[in-house]
Amino acid sequence: MCGAEVKDPYVNLCPKCGGLLTVKMDLSEVSEMNPEDLRKTQIGVWRYAPFMPVDPAHKVSIQEGGTPLYKTEALGAEVGVPNAYVKFEGLNPTGSFKDRGMTIGVSHAKELGAKIVGCASTGNTSAALSAYASKAGMKCAVFLPSGKVAMGKLAQALFFGAKVLSVDGNFDDALALARKMSEEKKLYLLNSINPYRPEGQKSVLFEIWDQLGFKMPDRVILPVGNAANIWAVYKACMELKEIGWIDKIPKLTGIQAAGASPVAKAFEEGAMDFVPEGNPETVATAIRIGNPVSGKKALKAIYDTKGYATTVTDEEIIKAQLLLGRKEGVCVEPASAASVAGLKKLREQGVIDKDETVACICTGNGLKDPDTILANVPKPIPCQNSVKDVERILSEN
Repeated sequence: MCGAEVKDPYVNLCPKCGGLLTVKMDLSEVSEMNPEDLRKTQIGVWRYAPFMPVDPAHKVSIQEGGTPLYKTEALGAEVGVPNAYVKFEGLNPTGSFKDRGMTIGVSHAKELGAKIVGCASTGNTSAALSAYASKAGMKCAVFLPSGKVAMGKLAQALFFGAKVLSVDGNFDDALALARKMSEEKKLYLLNSINPYRPEGQKSVLFEIWDQLGFKMPDRVILPVGNAANIWAVYKACMELKEIGWIDKIPKLTGIQAAGASPVAKAFEEGAMDFVPEGNPETVATAIRIGNPVSGKKALKAIYDTKGYATTVTDEEIIKAQLLLGRKEGVCVEPASAASVAGLKKLREQGVIDKDETVACICTGNGLKDPDTILANVPKPIPCQNSVKDVERILSEN
């Protein structure tokens, strides 16, 4: 965040300060538009093309975005926030919010003429990149930490034809190897360290604002792992404010698992930077990250919007996952449920007021991690082949 300008499109870190790069958009033409002009095209990431730093002529898309924003009346009543909404990103093409970033990231790779793309991933990123690389006709390399990867996500990467490499180590080790390959220009890296990924991810905030009738919620709650998503939402807010389309910024609230919480700990201490954690551990594999590359940016987003950050336990995550399923019929993966668990916890603590309009972003589909679901729900009930036995079972509590 030193203000230096970098022109090399393959560079991910500032050569002056070593920080992450941010794409600065020229929004002068957008400022002359009316928000209603956006609605001339189908809802989805590319509806907001005027805010995206890629020529639509190079678009690589599988109709990502356009996910539902549910008014969760039963859940809201349960947690004491009547105006609670859930933005269900699990209905993106590969089942997570990562598709938003990949449509822009892979489109930019195509724009640059890249032939090989790659990423380190605990699951959702690899699933998304593999699909978009396949669509674009590019080779794809996926660097996975050995073990502790949800099979639903690994299956997708393999299905779409990626070269999946199981790296000895954790996520941070896998990312370090992928970054080395990128620095040697042997592939175009599309982890969230890439400045074009968050450009696509910021569309989730545009959609929430659009779906609420061009009105901002009071608060947006997000799970935080590598932390690019909360920064992307912050950037979207700043761009809408810059062109005068909004005058209210929602309080951005980041939720981390207790076993992987460097950003939440830094917020609790009032720090502007975080201390990496060496052995992150949580059932929420998508946010099991101890050294988030966008952690410092996440803290800025939280502080600048007068937001908040906290942790939730694995037990609270699973309870929230089941609560959302039983109350609203929405099946999310554990990391996604962190936002709902955070809503419940912060309402109980009085941080969130009952009159707030709150949008919880649920980042991935529950079928990404069926093993965790099966480990926390009742087993199938043995039943005789008779109507009487079925009636007996159904009459039980």
